[in-house]
Amino acid sequence: MIDIPDQIPTLWIAAASAAFLAKHFLADFLLQTDWMAAGKDRPAGWFLPLAAHAGVHGALTAALFLSVYPPLAWLGLADAVVHGAIDRLKSLAARRAKVTPRQAGFWWLFGADQTLHHLTHIGLAILLAAAAR
Repeated sequence: MIDIPDQIPTLWIAAASAAFLAKHFLADFLLQTDWMAAGKDRPAGWFLPLAAHAGVHGALTAALFLSVYPPLAWLGLADAVVHGAIDRLKSLAARRAKVTPRQAGFWWLFGADQTLHHLTHIGLAILLAAAAR
């Protein structure tokens, strides 16, 4: 693993954070197909759409690390697994609570989901910035 120093240049932290925000926007919104979005929330047959969606996240994370520090490209796989787990848990919670976009509970779950993804990205951004120094 990479040694994380006590100080990382602000420019690298800002750039890595912005890169992961852009990655998340691309993978979670622009590159997520209807098949992925609807399929990952189904009670059955959810695995392939969720794996494809999480795989897009993982591939983009791997690409970021490949561009800065290739030995950490394996973190793309870790990101895919974490992203998939977060999305699956949100789906299960929404189904259990029987919430729809017309209810506040749906948006609380959506907000929690997005927050967990961004917290994951903060950790990845720190690793990317530390590797780039």
